[in-house]
Amino acid sequence: MGQVMGTGDYRFEIDEGWGKLPAGWRYGEVAGLAVDSKDRVYVFNRGQHPMIVFDRDGNFLRSWGEGLFVRAHGAHVGPDDTIYCTDDGDHTVRKCTLEGKVLLTIGIPGEPAPFVSGKPFNRCTHTALSPSQEIYVSDGYGNARVHKYAPDGKLLMSWGEPGTKPGQFNIVHNICTDADGWVYVADRENHRVQVFDGKGKYEAQWNNIHRPCGLCMPYKKQPVCYIGELGPGGKVNEKMPHIGPRLSVVTHKGELLSRIGDFEGDGKPSKFIAPHGVAIDSQGSVYVGEVSRTHMKNCGHPVPEDRDPHCLTKLRKVA
Repeated sequence: MGQVMGTGDYRFEIDEGWGKLPAGWRYGEVAGLAVDSKDRVYVFNRGQHPMIVFDRDGNFLRSWGEGLFVRAHGAHVGPDDTIYCTDDGDHTVRKCTLEGKVLLTIGIPGEPAPFVSGKPFNRCTHTALSPSQEIYVSDGYGNARVHKYAPDGKLLMSWGEPGTKPGQFNIVHNICTDADGWVYVADRENHRVQVFDGKGKYEAQWNNIHRPCGLCMPYKKQPVCYIGELGPGGKVNEKMPHIGPRLSVVTHKGELLSRIGDFEGDGKPSKFIAPHGVAIDSQGSVYVGEVSRTHMKNCGHPVPEDRDPHCLTKLRKVA
């Protein structure tokens, strides 16, 4: 057994070398991750093969999405094993079969709504489903809004505006739901997760979080939530401990259960660079995708061209 990280019931070890690519392939930045009912893992990335599919053991199965996606951002598998792919470069959400056939497109490809207009979409980021299969979309980088759609793609309602008050957003970066119908929104640059009912009514917020990017929770009542947190965004505080990058595990009320990564208070480098997408399988393993090139560039670091920076990790749960 390798190094065990985390505490209590949420301890993990890294599955070294997981995700075996075909010869000559490279990952782009892994922005989104999703797992289907058979524990196949969908790696939504910014490389030449946007959707790469593995089995639970990391064996390559197939790829798809070539020529379809502009900039991968979020991936979410629904209960019927369809996958929702959010493309912030194309300003669209596409519902697809697990083999890549497009079933529904929400948004106009290549045509963003005006900046901070509240109209969908301007660089949308992620999707989640209500218990009635309504579609929530977080929107995003060029908006400060959550949109709710009927299963057929008809817009039902929207909420949110720029700001720091309850119900306002500063980069609404990710979204997920539970079986009780609560909606959890990663309000990244406000360093919090906000909780709403299914009609957009503000209920609560979770703090003690640094730039939450990835959100993932089992679709059940009162689930545990896994949060991928970015570290500092600039060189001035890049080595500051206790603010990420890391993976946090919290209760459905935001109470901390475990933390993996960070500097652990002693200057030790984190296992993560820029956790962005998170997914879990039926055995409790956690998959973390990273946008390391973007983070390194934003922090003024040289980005290696001859190799891929760290971008995909499987954490196997320790019994």
